[in-house]
Amino acid sequence: MSDSEDMTEFASIVERIERGEVPIKNIERELICPICKELFTHPLILPCQHSICHKCVRELLMLNPDDSFDAGSECSLPGSPRSRVPSPSMERLDRLVRSGSISSPGWRRGSVTPRITTIHCPGCQHDIDLGERGISMLFRNFTLESIVERYRQAARAAVAIMCNICKPPQVQEATKSCMDCKASYCNECFKLHHPWGTPKAQHEYVGPTTNFRPKVLMCPEHEMEKVNMYCEVCRRPVCHLCKLGGSHANHKVTSMSSAYKILKEKLAKSIHFLISKEDQVRTQITDLEHLINQTEENGQLAEREANEHFERLFETLQERKSEMLRSIEQSRNRRLNHLKGQVEEYQGMLENSGLVGYAQEVLKETDQSCFVQTAKQLHVRIQKATESLRTFHPAADPCFDEFVLDTSKEETLLKEMCFGGVPDPPLIDLSHSRVYNEASISWRLSDDHLPTDHHVVEYRRLGAPSPSPSQEDVDDSSVWRATDRVYGPSAVVCDLEPNTLYAFRVRSCRNSMFSPYSPEVTLHTPPAPAFGFLFSDKCGFSAERLALNKRRDTVESVAGMAFLLAAERVQTGSYIGLDYIIGDTGISQGRHYWSFKVEPYSYLVKVGVASDSKLLEWFHNPRDTSSPRYDHDSGHDSGSEDTCYELSQPFTLLTLGMGKLFIPKSSSLSSVSSANASSAADPGNRVLPMPQRLGICLDYEACRVYFFDADTMRCLYERQVDCSGTMYPAFGLMGSGKVQLEEFIAAKKLTF
Repeated sequence: MSDSEDMTEFASIVERIERGEVPIKNIERELICPICKELFTHPLILPCQHSICHKCVRELLMLNPDDSFDAGSECSLPGSPRSRVPSPSMERLDRLVRSGSISSPGWRRGSVTPRITTIHCPGCQHDIDLGERGISMLFRNFTLESIVERYRQAARAAVAIMCNICKPPQVQEATKSCMDCKASYCNECFKLHHPWGTPKAQHEYVGPTTNFRPKVLMCPEHEMEKVNMYCEVCRRPVCHLCKLGGSHANHKVTSMSSAYKILKEKLAKSIHFLISKEDQVRTQITDLEHLINQTEENGQLAEREANEHFERLFETLQERKSEMLRSIEQSRNRRLNHLKGQVEEYQGMLENSGLVGYAQEVLKETDQSCFVQTAKQLHVRIQKATESLRTFHPAADPCFDEFVLDTSKEETLLKEMCFGGVPDPPLIDLSHSRVYNEASISWRLSDDHLPTDHHVVEYRRLGAPSPSPSQEDVDDSSVWRATDRVYGPSAVVCDLEPNTLYAFRVRSCRNSMFSPYSPEVTLHTPPAPAFGFLFSDKCGFSAERLALNKRRDTVESVAGMAFLLAAERVQTGSYIGLDYIIGDTGISQGRHYWSFKVEPYSYLVKVGVASDSKLLEWFHNPRDTSSPRYDHDSGHDSGSEDTCYELSQPFTLLTLGMGKLFIPKSSSLSSVSSANASSAADPGNRVLPMPQRLGICLDYEACRVYFFDADTMRCLYERQVDCSGTMYPAFGLMGSGKVQLEEFIAAKKLTF
């Protein structure tokens, strides 16, 4: 279809709509205000292009409910007759404001608009700031009003519009409505009030209607100026003064006729598309209804199957319960019978106590043959009674330990019982998880996992590793705290205590079904809040030998022209100096912690802190580099470094290189952590493996610096430092090497 044919079809659609040939039906939900849920009454267009009733906007702004239909409706339309006459309620409210009766901070004298007029649009869920002019900056949506009125007329087609002039009981049906007088007239009343030869005879009249709107849309910012342009940036009509020197001076505007034509063509094209897709929409509605029925049936089927499974479980449990209780009852009856029989036996022994007297009488027998004849049987009876008394054993064991039932495994299985669609438990990724005063926890799912709805991170405090005796350590290790729903593969947990162990776990949720928890991971928070900084490329930075990335969180020592020119001196054993770089933020108070990574291939790297006074010496004073003993922190094991450590210096640097960390020698074991005291004293144990991540903590008030293995938070080395000035994180590199700041440290700085 050609463009001319498209335009002809669009024009025909527009004409049909204008002539009313397209019936108004099933559009009621488009004509209902999202606030009051009723048909629009004097709707206003918000800057977001959504419409709300005037009274609803006024209620959202918490204006006086007695306020009349004012600024947003017809006050912005000075061309309309009603706008020239203020309503009584407006006059009364204005008198109250002038008299000081209304003194709320949200009001100002001579205005009914609050100072801050922000409302929440229910259509786009955004906060809309109307500015100081408030409702007066909004246009009335006259097109929507006309559609609502036509809808109402269609709904009450049988109800006629009556004349507003006729007196009852002889009120006639209206035949005309005057747009200037805003009233409806029958033929006789119209002739009476609009006689020929008078100005009223020139009024515009239409068919009977209750929807009166002004002839021309006026600019709300410039009185008596007609709207004749359209701002494409703000998407609203403006006048020529708005374009010349108003708020739309630098905006792209077009003529109203051009905007009318373009928007009408777009709307007609959209309507044409919707009409052409009507069969497709009906088919999709049928499919959706089928899916609804299928969902209902499948849900009921799944519910019945689940009930059947649980019924079978209940029956199995009931059978096992009956069998096990029957076993206990049989064993109990058997034992009771044995014990009762033993009681009867011993009861018989008590009843046969006359046996002793009978035996005594037998002993009195003097005839030997008669005695032997009687005593033989009597002796057997007495011997049995004696043996039973000497070897007493209960006939049954009263303990039922063999019938103790352990159901912990079964309970765990029942608790973990779930549908086949339950998500797999996630696994916390320690390589991407970091903990400071805030913890960044990352996790990963199985390769064949299904999409999940959200995740929940839980954590609990396990306590400080070595709390001081004076501090009360509240045991809350059993209390798990949960974060809000997380929709990505990581979450941030805030407000963690310093120098404390925390346990973390994660579980996933899909279709309201939670996965089992991930294995718990224990992380140790640093002893101080995180200190954010980036590498400084201003103070003493050597661009020839050091390279910074764009984010300034990674510095690398590169072999440049300076090394080539010094090649002869290197062959003769001459010393090449360190290239220093510092952080762009200094420390003048408090405790601070930062961490970083030194690449294992680095030849020699110095890390630590230095004051501003020492930095001036490093960056500006010339040095004699002919001797490796000049620099106290050269890494050369000459002894001069250790001599320097006897005094409090305005810097402290620790040496790393070639995958090793070197603990400086010191005569005072207080400079080394207690765990590494023996290592520092023994020269053979001064070399430690380089940690994957190194952490530094500076206590400015205590004038002390600590070096940590950032993964285990084990203190490797500590010593006194002179904090007389501003202290900066300091790094020195020689040869090939690379230092990368922790992402959280750099991100904290970049955020601000």
